[in-house]
Amino acid sequence: MNRKEIKEAKLADLKRAMELDPAAESEWQIKHTYAGYKALCGYRKAHAYWEKGNKRLAELISKRVRKQTNVEIHPGAQIGKGIFIDHGAGIVIGETTIIGDNCIIYQGVTLGGTGKQTGKRHPTLEEDVQVSAGAKILGNITIGAHSKIGANSVVIKDVPPYSTVVGVPGRVVKSYGERVADMDQIKLPDPIMEEFKRVHKKLEEICKKVGVDANVYSISQDEYIISEFDQEGND
Repeated sequence: MNRKEIKEAKLADLKRAMELDPAAESEWQIKHTYAGYKALCGYRKAHAYWEKGNKRLAELISKRVRKQTNVEIHPGAQIGKGIFIDHGAGIVIGETTIIGDNCIIYQGVTLGGTGKQTGKRHPTLEEDVQVSAGAKILGNITIGAHSKIGANSVVIKDVPPYSTVVGVPGRVVKSYGERVADMDQIKLPDPIMEEFKRVHKKLEEICKKVGVDANVYSISQDEYIISEFDQEGND
């Protein structure tokens, strides 16, 4: 990256943070107080030296930035423009990681390898991917464009575009849905709860068929379901 490209990328990162973060009051605030933005700026400088072959200096810059921000981005990673790193604490991005434009990455995320492989050994995030807090994406896999990775998910397989992934190991629970743009980390499908609801509904049907009259409670219910027997105050 030349100076012009670095400047354009930093401006795009700054604009993205202003657009997405409701806590951002000014560009000055982001430049001077946002660890994620500082880490990206440091990475872009280190990456320029890395591309020029001055790897020792690039690594020194990277280690200094990690100490200042608690964000570790290897200078060999390839990161696009308009990236927003929210909070930043505990993020690790490996050497052969590729991140497309307009991605969002939350605290505690790891984009790492799976062992001692050589060559391309870290993930590729296509454009407009959101990786929620604590998620781990491991190995040479691709996360398709406009996808959302749920908090604390562990992803070890390719993910199609426009998908939502949750769980350990991560599973695609929604594919080709709406574009990710709201930064919401909690409005995600819950496949475990959906299965509980399915089982509970089937159990209720069976109880009615055999004439069982018992207190019914399930974690799949928003409220307690109390039978007439218990409503009368009996034990």
